Amino acid sequence: MDFNMKKLASDAGIFFTRAVQFTEEKFGQAEKTELDAHFENLLARADSTKNWTERILRQTEVLLQPNPSARVEEFLYEKLDRKVPSRVTNGELLAQYMAEAASELGPTTPYGKTLLMVSEAEKRLGAAERDFIHTASISFLTPLRNFLEGDWKTISKERRLLQNRRLDLDACKARLKKAKAAEAKASTVPDFQETRPRNYILSASASATLDDTSRPPPWAEWKEKHPGGWRPPCFFLLPLTPSVTQARGCLSLPEDRKLWNDEVDKAEQELRVAQTEFDRQAEVTRLLLEGISSTHVNHLRCLHEFVKSQTTYYAQCYRHMLDLQKQLGRFPGTFVGTTEPASPPLSSTSPTTAAATMPVVPTVASLAPPGEAALCLEEVAPSASGTRKARVLYDYEAADSSELALLADELITVYSLPGMDPDWLIGERGNKKGKVPVTYLELLS
Repeated sequence: MDFNMKKLASDAGIFFTRAVQFTEEKFGQAEKTELDAHFENLLARADSTKNWTERILRQTEVLLQPNPSARVEEFLYEKLDRKVPSRVTNGELLAQYMAEAASELGPTTPYGKTLLMVSEAEKRLGAAERDFIHTASISFLTPLRNFLEGDWKTISKERRLLQNRRLDLDACKARLKKAKAAEAKASTVPDFQETRPRNYILSASASATLDDTSRPPPWAEWKEKHPGGWRPPCFFLLPLTPSVTQARGCLSLPEDRKLWNDEVDKAEQELRVAQTEFDRQAEVTRLLLEGISSTHVNHLRCLHEFVKSQTTYYAQCYRHMLDLQKQLGRFPGTFVGTTEPASPPLSSTSPTTAAATMPVVPTVASLAPPGEAALCLEEVAPSASGTRKARVLYDYEAADSSELALLADELITVYSLPGMDPDWLIGERGNKKGKVPVTYLELLS
């Protein structure tokens, strides 16, 4: 593998510099460019959207597939870009066990026949569950995953770039500040180019002599000792180099001030470039963050689709269970030992409330034996309490001639009779009359 050592070293240096900068910002030792309040609100909303989307996605997966091992298997197949194998639902597996039990225990016995009927219902429930899982996965889970694996990764990448641009901008601001401080300090230092040649400094002995003003110069003492032969001492000049200037702490010269001016100009140029890149990246990131509103709209539509598919699934389950319960009610010997009393107690009040959303079909569906009921219903008259209008909520198929078949959304006339099962009413539609389950009706005022 080919490594670019210069690039690695440069990246390591940048990483270390930014780590130091982060630490200084944390302790308040370095300036930090703050984003505006609107931008901060966009960032907070994006983070909240991402966190709650992950939670909703995970819990929906648990709802659709409670088995954690199966979820892990599906995740691995998805990452390997392979088709998930078809899996038997719990309802279908239960239907298979019941069918096998009925075959072994005797399909002609009451218990065996009941097992077969329940097995068929559970099989239909399992098929409905499979359709619901498939629909919910496409219409709800897939858009959530696409947001987390697509849009959010793009937003995170641009946010990291914005953070790096901010650090570069703050570094340029700090560099310019230091350069201006050094330039101001250099401009206050006196210039000695009239007293000595430019780019030269005095030797060490001469500098020490000139700098020490607490005692008289050494040639004054020599002049006292040699009154007739005094002459000024010789000063040795050394060339001025950056190393010597730094070591001796010499005063800045005009050339040094020019260098600091150039450094300030360079720092200002770098600051303008960094500011431009930061502003451009901030605009790109802001547009992406504002796109979270479109994400919310899309997720809202997907949520409606999920509710619709779940409603369809539960409605299918309800219809299947209603059919099963009606079949069990007609099958002789199914409810052995659960006979109803011969004369039910009188109903104190007639049913006046609307039907529940998930009604339960009554197990007793007769006022008298079927033969007598068919004769008596023709002679039945409304009670003294009067009649009411009712709207049919669901289709209902009459079990025998004593019942009245219903169609959803039609209006019929209903009333109750003394001693009648409170779960049933007498319904009339034109010349037809019969018993109807109250749970299939919405009584109108």
